[in-house]
Amino acid sequence: MAPPQNLTKEQVLVDRIIGHLKGGDNGPTVVFFAGIHGNERAGVLALEHIVQELEQQQEHIKGEIFAIAGNLQALDKKVRFQTEDLNRIWIPKKIQSIQSKNGECNEEEKELLHLYELLFDILEKGDAPFYFIDLHTTSSDTIPFLVLNDSLLNRKFASNYPLPIILGIEEYLEGALLSYINDMGYVSLGYEGGQHDDPKAVDNCMDFIRYTLHIADAVGFNTYKEYFLKNESLGKGSSPPMFYEIYYQYHIKPKSDFKMLPGFANFQQIPKGVAIAECTGTVMHTNRKRQIFMPLYQNQGNEGFYFIRPIPKVLLWLSKGLRRFKVEHLLVRLPGISWKVKQKGTLMVNQKVARFMAKSFFHLLGYRARQFDSEHLVVKSREFASKTSDYRKTSWYKHKKRGPY
Repeated sequence: MAPPQNLTKEQVLVDRIIGHLKGGDNGPTVVFFAGIHGNERAGVLALEHIVQELEQQQEHIKGEIFAIAGNLQALDKKVRFQTEDLNRIWIPKKIQSIQSKNGECNEEEKELLHLYELLFDILEKGDAPFYFIDLHTTSSDTIPFLVLNDSLLNRKFASNYPLPIILGIEEYLEGALLSYINDMGYVSLGYEGGQHDDPKAVDNCMDFIRYTLHIADAVGFNTYKEYFLKNESLGKGSSPPMFYEIYYQYHIKPKSDFKMLPGFANFQQIPKGVAIAECTGTVMHTNRKRQIFMPLYQNQGNEGFYFIRPIPKVLLWLSKGLRRFKVEHLLVRLPGISWKVKQKGTLMVNQKVARFMAKSFFHLLGYRARQFDSEHLVVKSREFASKTSDYRKTSWYKHKKRGPY
């Protein structure tokens, strides 16, 4: 069955569980989410097609595959969200507060409770290793890319895709579903398949799903491997992945009138002095050469745009080495640095005392930083919770390839 040619007119009526396939042999538990934002329907349609494809072709399945729809009400209304962004409320304290409301919840809080119950039911009943994949699209034109929290485990798995890989978004987006799952130590990554209403985004997501199932050893797609590696939607496979880090976010303040100026595409290089956006009567210009990321061309959302830069390979190699030696245990002996929650690998950094400890250095160690107050940073380890032992016997983990992964 061919994918739809006009996503703006395509009706999406879907149950929470789009599909659940279980094979007779032991294998991984692979969980795909789509439609966490209701105006991003390409992933939902792609999952419907792949589930039908697997059922009709009777592919050999190992383990379990789940295809899960996120914000059902917003999908029905074709809006990103109704009351608040479902992908910004996966915060432990927020979840506890929602659970204590006894039914007096807004639309997205109700969706979260359903997804939360389903998530932990899968973790309780499923078998390791677990893979969690969130399918998205963007409001601007873009090539497909991956977004992930920077643990070595995530990095190693993501390096199997010939796609751009973006690190560091969790410093700017609190409460994302995948960050919540990654804090539990599981492989989890986000895939952005293209522009919201571009039919190619459905094809991109379908190819990505197939290739993910192949990497995870969940489905016998061996005969398709070469095709997927050459497929345009997966970067043609001619070179290893390029890693980027986010270093700036323009956050749209409440009641601001923000408008991204037309014509900008994801990953575009922009010269100094170019007007890129307007906000409440003020035109914003680039003050130096920039590479723009996820410019906002939709009404809902608080993130106007980001700036990114490539990460040199030498820094990725250094990062890998430093994390393996666990040098953070030496850092707490330095002035201005102490454990905030040692059991969770969280440090408190007094910036007035430890002036030499920049965010970029903590990034190398696998820590992501948030401003605690005017003087302090809280930096949390992305390695501390990783369930690496669950993945050591997988083919992708055992495969020795050169790279800072």
